[in-house]
Amino acid sequence: MLQYTYLLINFFTVIICFVFSFHPKIKFNRHFGAFLLAAFLVGAVFITWDALFTKMGVWWFNEKYTLGLKLLGLPLEEMMFFISIPFSCLFTYYCLDQFFRLDWKPIPEKIFVVVSIVMAFSIAAYHNERIYTCITFFTTALSMFVLYFMLNVRWIGKASFIYLILMPGFIAVNGILTGTGLESPIVNYNPNDFMGIRFLTIPIEDTVYGYELILWNLYFFLKFKTDE
Repeated sequence: MLQYTYLLINFFTVIICFVFSFHPKIKFNRHFGAFLLAAFLVGAVFITWDALFTKMGVWWFNEKYTLGLKLLGLPLEEMMFFISIPFSCLFTYYCLDQFFRLDWKPIPEKIFVVVSIVMAFSIAAYHNERIYTCITFFTTALSMFVLYFMLNVRWIGKASFIYLILMPGFIAVNGILTGTGLESPIVNYNPNDFMGIRFLTIPIEDTVYGYELILWNLYFFLKFKTDE
């Protein structure tokens, strides 16, 4: 049964959100096409990043917990991760945005974005010798700059708050992936390539990596989504 562990993590991450997508008051199923376009577009970039880091030994996967099917050196379940996690996050964003007013006022949002960019760039520069830390914080800072100042999006504050709401789920999923409750981690990290700061078993970089993943999925989802 251990070989189904990562597969089941993906399944339980997405199944409740998927079922409720068809609820008549939500109707998220109308936007499956937009979601898939966004997920495949963003996933192509993040899977390439994932594959390169795996090849470089920045992280690796414990095959005891996977089916053994691979593409680009990644377990099939890791590919599914870039569908299941964005689906659950975007579904949650969609529901909360539909039923609650979570928009930020312009000034607080701009301050949040600017401070986040400065902090992320600073961390990337300070840890420039640690590739996972440096690349993750640098690209997240760059992503926020592009989204806010070049693409003119005004939902970063709201998305960040919803990402915070999703933290218990993130901790549960990433916690298991990084070894919480297991004899050994599903995903292992080279200690030379990240700061070594963990919440439980989760490297802090994973939280930032996930945040950037969701920002870009959300951007393209909203771009492709129609309201009919």
